[in-house]
Amino acid sequence: METTVQTTLAQDQTTDFLPLHGTDYIEMIVGNAKQAAHFYKTAFGFQSLAYSGLETGSRNQASYVLKQGKIRLVLTTPYHSDSPLGQHLLRHGDGVKAIAFEVDDAHYAFEETVRRGAEAYLVPSVAHDEFGSVVRSGIRTYGDVVHIFVERKDYKGSFLPGFQPWNSEYNPEPIGLEYIDHCVGNVELGKMNHWAKFYENVLGFKNLITFDDKDISTAYTALMSKVMSSSNMRIKFPINEPARGKKKSQIEEYLEFYEGPGCQHIAVATDNILHTVSELRKRGVEFLYVPGTYYDTVIERVGAIKEDLEALKKLGIMVDRDEEGYLLQIFTRPVEDRPTLFFEIIQRVGAKSFGKGNFQALFESIEAEQERRGTL
Repeated sequence: METTVQTTLAQDQTTDFLPLHGTDYIEMIVGNAKQAAHFYKTAFGFQSLAYSGLETGSRNQASYVLKQGKIRLVLTTPYHSDSPLGQHLLRHGDGVKAIAFEVDDAHYAFEETVRRGAEAYLVPSVAHDEFGSVVRSGIRTYGDVVHIFVERKDYKGSFLPGFQPWNSEYNPEPIGLEYIDHCVGNVELGKMNHWAKFYENVLGFKNLITFDDKDISTAYTALMSKVMSSSNMRIKFPINEPARGKKKSQIEEYLEFYEGPGCQHIAVATDNILHTVSELRKRGVEFLYVPGTYYDTVIERVGAIKEDLEALKKLGIMVDRDEEGYLLQIFTRPVEDRPTLFFEIIQRVGAKSFGKGNFQALFESIEAEQERRGTL
């Protein structure tokens, strides 16, 4: 099977039964939200936005909301080990729990997706405070990940009812992160097509690109992936599953240490990747190593680009091109001790693809990391 690009993705919005206006927020369950918030502010340049905890009447969990560009990151720590979120933390460690969408009608989004086969997670509920009201509902997807539908057109507060503005004197400068480009899910062998169909049938997504084990492989490991996208291209979800190989692939390593399917990485977009990555490196964020020889053939492979190649090489930023333009990307090492969640920094200069030309170098770099961890 060869790489397949679906050219019929664009739909008339009148036929889109569930318009998703973008990623409203991503919620991570973490062991210590206060310390995690400090890390994401210091290292990634997020700014304080809102807080919920004992002081606001929340008896089960503390949540810190951070913002940069259009990105809202919610860091939540459960107070009790026997709660559902406490069990989530015990099993998975730090990881993504909720990927929330902004919608016009959270009641309709819930009813329609459940009618199409989704398992309910949060029945439609309305929360009020002096700034207005927000309606939320939710469904389950792969592993313990959920999707929350957020209807906030009648709300003027900082985040959600139950949160108070978080006015902190410590807000390091932002680093140029603008929006969520995509979130990648890792699922078990044989489950990729199941979850691709889920997004197609339940949320109306289309298969944008398919990669098989010939596209994403080395001499030792391989994976397969289907990129699912909403019709307006604002939400994109690559779904990965392991493929048979001589050694343990990065997907199998993730599934082992995360103890099940989950969100492997979050790709955040910037308009100036040189500045963003320079700042991240200064602030202690570690990235996968890209061999210097990778850059020997970049220009003949991707053609002319605006950025200085030596500057990209110094920072380890990779380049790829498709029919629409080119992209620049780099991947962090895992941001916690389990080799699970990491971040991708991406700048698109017209390109709509996902860096197929970088797969070989990326996989070899990941395998080198696995070798050091003794998990290859």
